[in-house]
Amino acid sequence: MTQPLHLASRSSRGRQRPWLEPLLLLAPAIVLMLIGFFLPVLQMLLSSVTSVQGVAGFSLGNYAEVFQSDYYLSAMGRSLRLSLIQTAITLVLALPLSYLMTRVSGRVSSILMAVIILPLMTSVVVRTFGWVVLLAPNSWLGQFAKSLDPVAYGQGLLGTEAGIVISMVQVLLPFAVLTLYGVMQSIDPKLEEAARTMGAGFLRTLRTVVFPLSLPGLVAGATLVFALSVSSFITPRLVGGSRLPVLAGTIYNDATVNLDWPFAAAQSTLLFLAVVMLIFATSRIGSRK
Repeated sequence: MTQPLHLASRSSRGRQRPWLEPLLLLAPAIVLMLIGFFLPVLQMLLSSVTSVQGVAGFSLGNYAEVFQSDYYLSAMGRSLRLSLIQTAITLVLALPLSYLMTRVSGRVSSILMAVIILPLMTSVVVRTFGWVVLLAPNSWLGQFAKSLDPVAYGQGLLGTEAGIVISMVQVLLPFAVLTLYGVMQSIDPKLEEAARTMGAGFLRTLRTVVFPLSLPGLVAGATLVFALSVSSFITPRLVGGSRLPVLAGTIYNDATVNLDWPFAAAQSTLLFLAVVMLIFATSRIGSRK
């Protein structure tokens, strides 16, 4: 049967421009990303190099001030160190929990999933104030810490890096579990059965079968947790206090208290570049694996 002329011409144009339909479908998301992400980031980058202490003009003075100040270098180093520690601890806790959720019955798995998701429905500020109470000097955690080291933990775990790590791990754990759960759920249990049949023990099966297959989720979870950790300032501020500044906290303080937007933009740019470099590195690792 002969195809009508207008349908034939439309089909011919579709074959000549196969990229048109995907582009139209992506157009709303592209516009949203341009308005909500790329343009603000570009404005931040320009602000960090076009004004120094109220004097307009191209300059890298804001970046020089960051690297010349022991205060900001200390905050930057603390942010990176604590983020790495929190990421490692979160993944160590998330791996067995995610594996358990994929291997128990549906009812138990649903209960565990509800326990994991429930904290995400509560404000981070509310959860942090809960940790402020739990880490206080008169709490059982504070008393236990003082029994270990009365000098370092005289005020409990408040104002300490240990307190920041404990509270941040609880905040970040759901993100790591949900990321790993989606990957581990796709692992066929028959592969583990085959390994056990061939004589591998439980731990060796986890090491040689489950862990390599869950590595993409592990890499994605590490990237997500690190990015959230290094950019967090509410929990470190409330738990750690002003004695333990982190980079996100100094950015907030310079932008809202000191009203030094170019200097805050320079710090934000450094934080942004660190996260981008991490995402690039982990994506390369994930693609190779």
